[in-house]
Amino acid sequence: MIKKNIFNYSKIFIIVLVALSFSSCTSLYDATYAKPQLVDQKLSKETKVLHKKLFMISKAGFAIGQQDATAYGIGWKKIGNANVWRSDMHDVSGNFPSIYGFDIAKIEFDSSKNIDSVDFNVMRNLIVEAHKKGGLITISWHAYNPVNDASSWDTIPAVSKIIKNGNLKPKYKAWGKKVADFLTSLEYKGRKIPVIFRPFHEMNGEWFWWGKGHCTPEEYQTLWRETVHMLRDEYKVHNLLYVYAPNRLKKNEDYLKYYPGDEYVDILGVDIYDYSRSDEYVVSLKNDLSLVKRVATEKNKLYALTETGLESVTTNNWFTETLYPNIKNSGISWILFWRNANRKHHYMPYKFHKNEDDFKKFQSLTETLFLKDLNNLKF
Repeated sequence: MIKKNIFNYSKIFIIVLVALSFSSCTSLYDATYAKPQLVDQKLSKETKVLHKKLFMISKAGFAIGQQDATAYGIGWKKIGNANVWRSDMHDVSGNFPSIYGFDIAKIEFDSSKNIDSVDFNVMRNLIVEAHKKGGLITISWHAYNPVNDASSWDTIPAVSKIIKNGNLKPKYKAWGKKVADFLTSLEYKGRKIPVIFRPFHEMNGEWFWWGKGHCTPEEYQTLWRETVHMLRDEYKVHNLLYVYAPNRLKKNEDYLKYYPGDEYVDILGVDIYDYSRSDEYVVSLKNDLSLVKRVATEKNKLYALTETGLESVTTNNWFTETLYPNIKNSGISWILFWRNANRKHHYMPYKFHKNEDDFKKFQSLTETLFLKDLNNLKF
């Protein structure tokens, strides 16, 4: 108990110290946080503040997030407007995540539910509630294949058909309008909720229709740029920070191979999973985060571990002995664990899971910033 209190007091001290260092000036920008180059010159004030929050977080530690954390978990699901605010993470540790991930796949079809059966109205309410409580929002889009309306894992080439004057560009723009309508519907007290937007991720892998082997790097870059222009300029979406996030890199692989340019990206990321091969995972964490840090520093960008986890969390003490030693002091702004779908497909311990105590130790560490910790930072 004494040791746990020491950890908690240490975390509070670091958070307060960082907060004080930024609270002396009422301006958004100062000598410590210079005005960054962001994608949207008409970006909302709230979204500019989000960027500064992420910068400040990276100086105190890293925010802890999970996909669909409050939408469902092991043995429960958020239904309708039921007044339930729950997550497996909180059940285990007593702390809610500070980053809330959601996916909007199937919004393009006016579906009532997304790819993981989360009702879009429920999703909107959960996003508003998370924002109200001080949490940050990240949204991905596993867009369906516009050629045949199959899932994003259907790899029939499609990118060339939706860029420039491709024959399916009108269809893609109609999909984009539905994406824009949802993103701009996210409001709290009459103001748009800022969103970390991560489209067309893991493009260096071969499993998505926008990925390696299904379009050229140049076509991918065009798709990204045209999507930004569509959302920002045509549909007037001004509450987004755009994240470029490849999958874990192979030896000598070029992180920037598909990069659309500094003026089209706000944050750099990388998705790295442990496929029950911890040695390989540790090597990827060290090498890839080091590389992303170097690129981000050169480009004056923030960076994050945009997806990670070990399915079913089968390795003993995975959080404190495999993950944490290789991300501490890394400079990332956040880490996003994947979702808890069921007892075979989950990335977060639940009550009575063998790594429940290990996650409690993880949450007590100085750098791991949960919702309560985020709310102690004064932005």
